[in-house]
Amino acid sequence: MSQTFDLILKGGVLVNQDGIGARDIGVRAGKIAEIGDLSRASADEVIDAKGLHILPGVIDTQVHFREPGATHKEDLETGSRAAVMGGVTAVFEMPNTNPLTTGAAELEDKVRRAHHRMHCDFAFWVGGTHENVKDIPELERLPAAAGIKVFMGSSTGALLVADDSGVAAILGQTRRRAAFHSEDEYRLEERKNLRVAGDPSSHPVWRDEEAALKSTRRLVRIAREQHASIHVLHVSTAEEIDFLAQHKDVASVEVTPQHLTLSADDYARLGTRLQMNPPIRAPRHRERIWYGLHQGIADILGSDHAPHTLEEKAKPYPQSPSGMTGVQTLVPIMLDHVNAGRLSLERFVDMTSAGPARLFGIAGKGRVAVGYDADFTLVDLKRRETIADQWSASRSGWTPYDGVTVTGWPIGTIVRGQRVMWQGEIVTPGQGDAVRFIGSL
Repeated sequence: MSQTFDLILKGGVLVNQDGIGARDIGVRAGKIAEIGDLSRASADEVIDAKGLHILPGVIDTQVHFREPGATHKEDLETGSRAAVMGGVTAVFEMPNTNPLTTGAAELEDKVRRAHHRMHCDFAFWVGGTHENVKDIPELERLPAAAGIKVFMGSSTGALLVADDSGVAAILGQTRRRAAFHSEDEYRLEERKNLRVAGDPSSHPVWRDEEAALKSTRRLVRIAREQHASIHVLHVSTAEEIDFLAQHKDVASVEVTPQHLTLSADDYARLGTRLQMNPPIRAPRHRERIWYGLHQGIADILGSDHAPHTLEEKAKPYPQSPSGMTGVQTLVPIMLDHVNAGRLSLERFVDMTSAGPARLFGIAGKGRVAVGYDADFTLVDLKRRETIADQWSASRSGWTPYDGVTVTGWPIGTIVRGQRVMWQGEIVTPGQGDAVRFIGSL
């Protein structure tokens, strides 16, 4: 008797933890049910994946979707629309919204807003603060909580934890891996006078290498003292790559496509559109971050999608806000690097699916395996496209890669067996659900 499935992906080349090869995939009830030759099987829906590579669903563990509080820039629906347009099947969203995501009620509100409205699956980081330390053991185990996120620099109000004792108190309570924006707030305050009005290229002069390295050194020392696991977000300096290589037992490392692609040379062309925290720096830092990727020091890729309106970005520096879009361009920008020979397709998959699942204990995602969620990113490695602001599905409507031609393009996004995006169009209404974590099941 022939097998029957809800969905069969037929004729594609699967990229998975056991290599690359032509295999069909059968899906039932949103889960992967069979991998192999399914030429004799039938299904309610068959996707012809000939000429395409099938990747485990891409997971972006650092996005800012601005809801609640700043939905004129982005919201959970528009941000997730941009995600699936770019082949991303799940995101972890950051806590610096208004109100801040620092308690169970705020987390529950975000989950309610996201459920079956977002186009991709989701989790939410909970902000660690001086005020909620005692609640952290409970907060990090709540449904849809990605873990605890701490801003050691570049934040305001309650989310800023600049002091060693505050960081130590938080890490003394965490059991899951906690994520950090690592810049030394005290050094940033001391160097504010180095900002040059109207000149965004002074941004990395103000927020210099030492501000990042000093903070990361402090963070690793405290993590060791507290026997805690940490995740250093958007590493931007050569010095941090070399330092963190010696501390991989306690620290995991995220790098971004923009720190791998752009450099301080681009301020002349992009102006404040290039402004982010920590900054895009001189080319030597970009090259050392690539070294960190090649040597396995960098664990995962995150986009740090942080949209602002073009009107806001047009303000003269330093009144201009820091942050750029990125969730929709993560896959095409990195596939272009794959095609240029800068990393293998297998390494890209490890940094965007298996790696996030491994670091954060994601249940049932991150690889193509029977019993796992049927999340897939289908890509055409040969397709050449020019990225344009008009393609951006973000409410902010722009990308720093406007006019950049890439080779390698997301063709389809499938979330738990549902074809969500296909050939540049959203084909299924939002059905996003909460990511599950082994540590909180």
